Amino acid sequence: MVKIEATKARSEFSELLNTVKYGAGRVVIERRGKEMAALIPVWELRLLEMLEDRIDLEAARKALANPKNKIRVPLGDVKKRLGL
Repeated sequence: MVKIEATKARSEFSELLNTVKYGAGRVVIERRGKEMAALIPVWELRLLEMLEDRIDLEAARKALANPKNKIRVPLGDVKKRLGL
């Protein structure tokens, strides 16, 4: 994993993209020594998205299995409760 200051990352962005695509795999961008963001390969992003979807699906199944959640609430009522 490569770590780089934000100001340097700005001037070397194209090279960092190549590093992520063809080289080290990840680049952490820091500002004043604190990690702020990361560049990761697209395949890792897709993997993270799939994991998030799986976690969301499991939470939804758990919620639907709960007998307290069997009561259906009209969308209009939900919006009204949320002030939308």
